[in-house]
Amino acid sequence: MKNKLLSVVGALVLLTACQTTPASVHEKEVTSSEQTLTLGTVQRHVSIGMPSSKVIEALGSPNIVTLDEERREVWVYDKMSSTQVHSNSSSGGNAWVIIGTVGESQSASATKRTQSTLTIVIKLDKNSKVRDFTYHSSRF
Repeated sequence: MKNKLLSVVGALVLLTACQTTPASVHEKEVTSSEQTLTLGTVQRHVSIGMPSSKVIEALGSPNIVTLDEERREVWVYDKMSSTQVHSNSSSGGNAWVIIGTVGESQSASATKRTQSTLTIVIKLDKNSKVRDFTYHSSRF
């Protein structure tokens, strides 16, 4: 009996030591490799008449390169990011997870997911300079 009690107390100490605060938030963000590509970056660094080499410096390589009806290049940047926030909260102090009923606690958890998209279309002229550009940003 004494060994069982020591095992339960030892497991309790280990679990309590490994636990985070009762109300904790864990956030994991998954984004593209070019994390600097934002709507603000486009608005600040892209302008009509700039050379395509400067666009690449500011935004990186486009996802899609195609030609329009006059065989001028059109670059498309299409980026998406996902954010997942998971929160745990418990009442009654530390939550004890031990086989059997040593302590009892109520806990709740919630997960919130957000996705953002940014699509940029850069139209180049015959001299590889920006002749027009548009963008669309959404969050859901």
